Amino acid sequence: MSLETQLMTDLKEAMKAKDQAALRAIRATKAAILLIKTDGSGKVLDGAGEIKLVQKLIKQRQDSLDIFEKQGREDLAVIEKEEIEVLSRYLPKQMSEDELRSFLQELKDSTGAEGMKDMGRLMGIASAKLAGKADGKTISTIVKELLS
Repeated sequence: MSLETQLMTDLKEAMKAKDQAALRAIRATKAAILLIKTDGSGKVLDGAGEIKLVQKLIKQRQDSLDIFEKQGREDLAVIEKEEIEVLSRYLPKQMSEDELRSFLQELKDSTGAEGMKDMGRLMGIASAKLAGKADGKTISTIVKELLS
């Protein structure tokens, strides 16, 4: 089932349940999809594009959450946390740090990466293989540890 179809189903359920957090997050996602479809580039959202879109929306909310927490705006921070939780449902199951570390170690060994000079190559391969399964920041941190 495509993300759009899933969103429509979930939107109806959220309306029936009067779940305001889900409504906000789902409507924002639908709006982002609509923007991509009507931007004139003729781009079609495939599975990987959908995952990237949801990750982008979560990252935007995470950035806002950090700012709100620094400024002591708990009322706004709660809203962002709720939306992040709702959007996370549309991502594939995330890898644990141990699984991620072992995967990256195997990848490092198979590519023959030795030092920080190979970080770009290793990050490119890892990012492509782990799309949606792990956060880019976490991947970067672990790759740096393994290469240094």
